[in-house]
Amino acid sequence: MSGAAPTLRVLGIAGSLRAGSYNRALLRAARGVAPAGMDIAIFEGLRDVPPYDADQEGGAEPAAVAALRRAIREADALLIATPEYNYGVPGVLKNAIDWASRPAGRAALTRKPAGVLGASAGASGTMRAQLALRQSFVFTETYAMLRPEFFLPRAGEKFDASGELTDEATRDHLRQFLAALETWIRRFEAKPAP
Repeated sequence: MSGAAPTLRVLGIAGSLRAGSYNRALLRAARGVAPAGMDIAIFEGLRDVPPYDADQEGGAEPAAVAALRRAIREADALLIATPEYNYGVPGVLKNAIDWASRPAGRAALTRKPAGVLGASAGASGTMRAQLALRQSFVFTETYAMLRPEFFLPRAGEKFDASGELTDEATRDHLRQFLAALETWIRRFEAKPAP
């Protein structure tokens, strides 16, 4: 009998719809440098999630919302790569969080471990957006890893034209971030909810 821990299923969500998104590219890079005990799947259905509408709660949920909630529930943890728009979280990502935060207390996000990172063409590397995202997680008690943080400024200098992360120092930093995330996620395994 092997003593190896089971593989962690991590759901990556990029908070950008742009085809050439640095944050989607960052998630692809994360897949390539993830620890052996971590499998990162990237959720591709964010574009289809409709605007949050409380009138639809309790009724038939939209198919894209059901897919999002199911993907989050089936994952052991989340890895959210957020851009920064106007000092905050992009509307498309906040909208997905709002859907995944319902029903209150029994939501897909409730007490789910998460890692937050981000890439930006600017100098801040999504610091403010990550802080805003963490604030949204207070309501759902989503366990966002506190340290280490991962901010990637001037992302255009780190990726090539095909979206491949070419900067080795950034790859090493991402590798360390994911190793810490693995440790963080395993802290919550098989622990009863408070």
